[in-house]
Amino acid sequence: MSLLRIKDATDPATWGPSLDAAVEALGRGDLVVLPTDTVYGIAADAFDPAAVQALLDAKGRGRQMPPPVLMPDLRTLDGLATAVPDAARALAEAFWPGGLTLIVRAQPSLAWDLGETHGTVALRVPDHPVALELLRRTGPLAVSSANRTGKPAGTDVREAYRQLGARVPVFLDGGEAPGGVSSTIVDATGDVLRVVREGALSLEELRAVAPVEGPAPAPGAVAPEGATGEATPTGTATADAATTGIPTTDPATPPTEPPGGPVSTTKPSAARPSRAPSDDPADDAPQPGGEPGR
Repeated sequence: MSLLRIKDATDPATWGPSLDAAVEALGRGDLVVLPTDTVYGIAADAFDPAAVQALLDAKGRGRQMPPPVLMPDLRTLDGLATAVPDAARALAEAFWPGGLTLIVRAQPSLAWDLGETHGTVALRVPDHPVALELLRRTGPLAVSSANRTGKPAGTDVREAYRQLGARVPVFLDGGEAPGGVSSTIVDATGDVLRVVREGALSLEELRAVAPVEGPAPAPGAVAPEGATGEATPTGTATADAATTGIPTTDPATPPTEPPGGPVSTTKPSAARPSRAPSDDPADDAPQPGGEPGR
């Protein structure tokens, strides 16, 4: 495999070959690092259990911390989720694309295995041109923050490479992540909407759209570690950066492929069932009865 794994994706006029390489990698079950509006994310085909497991292994985390799913647009919500509360839908309409991750009940008919989700999934539509263009070509992707668990989430491609290195064959370089802060996670699986991690959106911003409760104190729970810390809710899907980690020995200085490199042949993405395909990067969230994610 070529060592030139960093692909330039800073200019829509020239990023075609880079996105081709990413689509091809995801189609064969490999991982891809991509920029989002919050932090860089590591992505896998959400409908390929082996690829999702490879994502978890790359981050150094277990199945009890399932990744969220990024979608190309709001219309995908009902294909992936069921019984979405009206208030949660109002938040999605107001803040997608953007820094909001919703934990909802997953469509039971979906043929995916994201980990120990307890029937839930964390969903987001990112507000980043590279991420959205890739998602339009691949459909929904399982995406977690591009870092080893316990390390800060990468806000540029070289930091993501330093942490994940040889575990990922394609890194899309979209420049510095504009947000640098993980998404805000709202659990919409209970009787009330509740924030389980504050991030890009404040509780006040959310409440301007729908009634949302603040984080519930959980005896013995680990508090979120700042803007890039992982959420630690009382149970549901997973979120951007992790709190317990495994050190990494990835190379710190990656070679870079110049813009306009060779065009990879893309494999047509498999048709997703209308009932659902499979978020930011980027954002993991917690599942009811499960443990938190990034």
